[in-house]
Amino acid sequence: MSTVRIGVLGAARIAPPALIQPARVLDGVQVVAIAARDRNRAASFAAKHGIPTVHDSYDALLADPTIDAIYNPLPNGLHGRWTIAALHAGKHVLCEKPFTANADEAEAVAQVARGTGLVVMEAFHYRYHGLTARMLQILASGELGVVRHIDTWLCFPLPVADIRWELSLAGGALMDAGCYAVHLLRTLAGAEPTVRSARAKLKSPQVDRYLKAELDFADGRTATITASMLSARLLGMGARVTGSAGTMQVFNPILPQVYHSLRINTAAGKRTERVARKPSSYLAQLIAFRDAVLHGTPFPTHIDDAVANMRVIDACYRAAGLAPRPVSA
Repeated sequence: MSTVRIGVLGAARIAPPALIQPARVLDGVQVVAIAARDRNRAASFAAKHGIPTVHDSYDALLADPTIDAIYNPLPNGLHGRWTIAALHAGKHVLCEKPFTANADEAEAVAQVARGTGLVVMEAFHYRYHGLTARMLQILASGELGVVRHIDTWLCFPLPVADIRWELSLAGGALMDAGCYAVHLLRTLAGAEPTVRSARAKLKSPQVDRYLKAELDFADGRTATITASMLSARLLGMGARVTGSAGTMQVFNPILPQVYHSLRINTAAGKRTERVARKPSSYLAQLIAFRDAVLHGTPFPTHIDDAVANMRVIDACYRAAGLAPRPVSA
């Protein structure tokens, strides 16, 4: 195989920036087919984005022998089911975050993935951008001294009429915004936290519009994560690391190709850094996915990382007095 031929499950809004546009400029990747619940919608999406094949159903797309991999941007509660189906069909999978409805479902997907040897990547695209690499480089340098506390947050206003508010589709602020905050925390810490406490504000029964959690690490570090999808602020996304010798604050680590800043404050002075915006986080992610499929190149957002992230999400829900998200029927 010299080219990864990808089929898309669903005509999701995230598919063009996350997959279709970067694939146009990347050798070794082609988006070759799409299926949606509504074939007419799939056909319209295919015509707009130059996708040559439209299938009548998800099952038909998975059965297509010309497809090597699946991009899964379906609603949260459908990620697990269709990732497993894709693996059984012999397809590699790039799955949008959050990986599944809950940690038990994530582990079920992981068991199938481990038995197939196929690539399964959770699409935390920010992890592949140069800004994340720079943050980790600063932490590893010891410039901040002993890290004592980490804050991460993602807050944005979401229109009321959106499937991300539906409990039956594993919705809620912690799932769609907080999954980033949890993953960024775990990435910066390089370790797995335990959840000390959490509080949530609800939009409807069991569906959080806001959740803030306090977490601890075994080495004594503490942390908070904050997620909101009914934010009074237009947009809030960032991270702050407090160490014995200084602080690092990052604005927009999630979409750094749009705009970002990294501010360091130590006894040596204050400075602001920016890294190259290109390649974009989405293109860098697709490069990593291609190389994993074609060459077996390791990558950070692998199946074990996905399971670990869902475990923290479930623990946050439980600490806030809510149940983990149900698997969609």
